[in-house]
Amino acid sequence: MDFGELLSGISDAIWAPMAYVVLGLGVIYSVATKGVQFRRIPDMLRQLKETEGSESGGLSSFQALVLALASRVGVGSIAGVATAISAGGPGALVWMAVTGLVGCTVGYAEATLSQAFKRQVQDEDRRNANEDIGGMPYYIKYGLKLPKVGALVAVLGVIGYGFVFPGLQVNTIAASANLAFDLPSWIPAVFVTVLIALVIFGGTTRLVKVTQALVPVLAIGYLLLALAVIGINIGSVPAAVSLIFQSAIGVHPLLGGIAGAAVAWGVRRAVFASSNGLGEATFAAAAARTSHPGKQGLVQTFSIYIDVLLICMATGLMMVVSGKFNVTDGSGGFLVNNLPGVPVGANWVQAAIDTLIPGWGAGFVAVAVLLFGFTCLLAYFYVANSNLLYLLDGRTGHGWKNVLKIGTMAIVFFGSVVNAKLIWAAGDIGLGLIAWVNLICLVFLFPLVRKIYKDYERQRKLGLDPTFDPKALGIEGAEFWEHENEKAAAAVK
Repeated sequence: MDFGELLSGISDAIWAPMAYVVLGLGVIYSVATKGVQFRRIPDMLRQLKETEGSESGGLSSFQALVLALASRVGVGSIAGVATAISAGGPGALVWMAVTGLVGCTVGYAEATLSQAFKRQVQDEDRRNANEDIGGMPYYIKYGLKLPKVGALVAVLGVIGYGFVFPGLQVNTIAASANLAFDLPSWIPAVFVTVLIALVIFGGTTRLVKVTQALVPVLAIGYLLLALAVIGINIGSVPAAVSLIFQSAIGVHPLLGGIAGAAVAWGVRRAVFASSNGLGEATFAAAAARTSHPGKQGLVQTFSIYIDVLLICMATGLMMVVSGKFNVTDGSGGFLVNNLPGVPVGANWVQAAIDTLIPGWGAGFVAVAVLLFGFTCLLAYFYVANSNLLYLLDGRTGHGWKNVLKIGTMAIVFFGSVVNAKLIWAAGDIGLGLIAWVNLICLVFLFPLVRKIYKDYERQRKLGLDPTFDPKALGIEGAEFWEHENEKAAAAVK
């Protein structure tokens, strides 16, 4: 067994049971909140129109949504979907959608807790951007009163998002550029490294502005292209839909035997692509300025809908409808081999787009992967930096910040030349470890999430614009909100 196979085995052991944990926790939160992800869709849309953050300091809900989407809508929404279909068959798409619909309440819980236990920022760069700071380590420390576990998660976050996970994005960018333009790996590596340096050395304000400009345009453009590919293959849609659902429930004559893999890989890639349960988007959620944590919980729920139910489903349907996919049998062979010799990943999407305009798919996907991957890299640095600020705990730490910046640029460059299987396995292990710690903490934080949710619902039923008073709810550790309420009370006097 080579090193890559060893890492893949460890990755499978970490992720296989997580599929059911994420779904189970999503069901529990969905029942406890009476399906808040369905009932409060109008509130989600209404909250996106508010500009409270830009007026009072901090990000607006829309800016926080875009920053969260930057991490969610990366190459995992393209290459990751192909991986799910390869290992679990087209039926994996059904379980990706189920995970998005049910599991998004886990994202609701993460964002709500991030808002509840955020802090006034101490870092000069973040202060200049008028941001608040919070996220997974903060709600573990102040919500669960487990500072050592919070520090462990923050260390894993700095290492993973600063020095490992960016390699996943750049590896796919380089592979796509090589297929489309026959470019050696070092050329896109240098290009992306220079772009990343320009933004991360420009501070948080520049980072937010770049992501806010790129993400909406990318998402809309990609969806329109997907609809065009599906439209040109419209005659194949009924058969494709039948294949997807038969494969998902194990009744397809050829693919029924891998229904278990469809569940596991569908959930696995939905969690990976959306960062649902990983705590990745909690830092963007905490940066928003709003009047109640429940509001941002709804916004982050909506971002999971956009990623899993729109971007990921569009990617998967393009491949299945056009027949541009393979399915492995788990033993080195194939159950379906429509693309002989074509490696799993973004290349399958390129082949699907070629059915729309022959010869055009490779170039388009290479550019799309570059832009999606670039915005995701920005979000990864934001997450890594937020975890580092937690560990610095108000100290300046200029040396550590420079180490993080240089390390990020290094993995961005070298990630393009590392073996793809190796880098994906290493990334899966790191993400899996963070996810397990976060998910266990979310189980114990369930009473707090329910209390905040019920407070939001109570005020909405009274026709009020919900505001948050942690003392009235008996919630300790919500220092930011206590200070804000004291300032508001003093202003009234």
